[in-house]
Formats: sequence, structure tokens, C-alpha cells
Amino acid sequence: MAIYTKTGDKGETSLANGQRVSKANARIEAYGAVDELNSWLGLLRSKPTPAPSMGGGELDTQLSWIQNKLFNLGAALSLAPGEWVCEADVKQLEAWIDALQAIVPKQHAFILPAGGKRVCRCHICRTVCRRAERRMIELGECNEAELQFINRLSDYLFVLARYIAFLNDEEEETWQK
Repeated sequence: MAIYTKTGDKGETSLANGQRVSKANARIEAYGAVDELNSWLGLLRSKPTPAPSMGGGELDTQLSWIQNKLFNLGAALSLAPGEWVCEADVKQLEAWIDALQAIVPKQHAFILPAGGKRVCRCHICRTVCRRAERRMIELGECNEAELQFINRLSDYLFVLARYIAFLNDEEEETWQK
């Protein structure tokens, strides 16, 4: 099977339900941002991240799970039939956030998105995640679990950045007014 189909040569693409839409359509923007986030998460995973088991598996296992869920979210956004993201997925992210927050020092100030490479990659993932969330809201057709999932994911990525900084004994840089 060839990778090229030539069906998108005039600026349109197909959704999972067969509908043809412009590649500039809000739905394509939404799942394109989710796809971009998934790629950034792949970069974050590109080298093993040291981490003890935290009741939910190693960080790489968590990030792999998240990448798979982002493919599910992309399927939902492309109108593939079925339930792709659910409340249990949101609860899983919340459990991981809680586990990470129990380890890192309490936050007393805004933290700049700076530090070592992995910390910065987390912050890039977080900001791309926020953009994906904005695109999904702009689309206006996402269910509650999908919006909660992408919102919690940005929180997870923020706490993950703090956790990686903590593990690597990197001092967090706080915002100076």
C-alpha cells in the first residue's frame, strides 16, 4: 500500500466517517494539535526518564499510555464511532498527578518553564496540550470526558516537569515580578 493517496492534493482530507473537509477545518486543527502533542511526547520519551515506580508504573509506561489515549482522542475528534476517552482515563491522570505531587516540594510561586532538557520538553508538551485544548473548545463538539482528559493532561505535564526537576536535583526558577 502506498503512503500517498493523492486525495488531499487539493486541500481536503477525510474524516473517519468518510466526510471530506478542508484541511483548515476546526476539527482538523483540533486533532492536528493532539497529534503534535503526541509527537512532542515521543521526544520526551526519547531517552529513559529515571523514575521509581509510583503505583501506576514507570514514567515511560505512563507516557506510552498517554500517547495511546491521545490516538484515541484523535479518533474521537475525527468522528470515528465509539467511546474513545472516558472518565476512567481522567481518573487515571488524576491518580498520577496526586502521586507526583506527593513527592515534589510544595509550590509557593509561579515556576518558569526552564531547566534541563527533559523539564523543558515537559513544558513544551504542556503548552502544546493547552493549545490542543483551546482547539477542542473552539470546535465546540467534544464530550465532557475528552475536555477533562486534555485539561488534566496539561496538569500532569506540569507536575511531571516539577517531578523530573526534583529527581535531577534541578532548582526550579520562579517568576520574579
